[in-house]
Amino acid sequence: MSDSAAASLDLTVRQAEDDDIPAIQAIYAHHVLHGVASFELEPPDQAEMQRRHAGTLASGLPFLVAEDRPGSGAILGFAYAASYRARPAYRWTLEDSVYVLPGAGGKGIGSALLSELITLCAGLGYRQMVAVIGDSANESSIRLHARHGFSDAGVLKAVGFKHGRWLDSVFMQLALGPGDETPPD
Repeated sequence: MSDSAAASLDLTVRQAEDDDIPAIQAIYAHHVLHGVASFELEPPDQAEMQRRHAGTLASGLPFLVAEDRPGSGAILGFAYAASYRARPAYRWTLEDSVYVLPGAGGKGIGSALLSELITLCAGLGYRQMVAVIGDSANESSIRLHARHGFSDAGVLKAVGFKHGRWLDSVFMQLALGPGDETPPD
């Protein structure tokens, strides 16, 4: 994100609320139907997105939205953290997800969301954040994560099949707080 793009933003990143679910669902549905960032094939309905939102909050993790012009209610994107894996040894590691309104990419929205997500998760004591990026051709997501300090952690070749082609999963990783320098509290 360029400094001029960041300076021109008039948005608020805040915790998602129940009233945001229709906009979140619409953004995600577009990415499921037309993109490869998600390996889902059918977009979840609003009830399922509400369940996912509630589950994230019940886990004590952030689920954020970027709202255009504070108070306008226009949602430009969303981001959330989830447990990386269910087994107990993974409990200090999270996976991030960031989705931006179609046509609003490249304006710093994803960067604003990811920056706040990283800050909140580090503040909660988590030690690692993993990005599992749908497809090695998803350059915008790879660049977004690299700008925020994520490093390459590997590529799983051709592990998904969507829109008539095989897709890779790109793994990137960011240490949060002290990372692996000390044991967790």
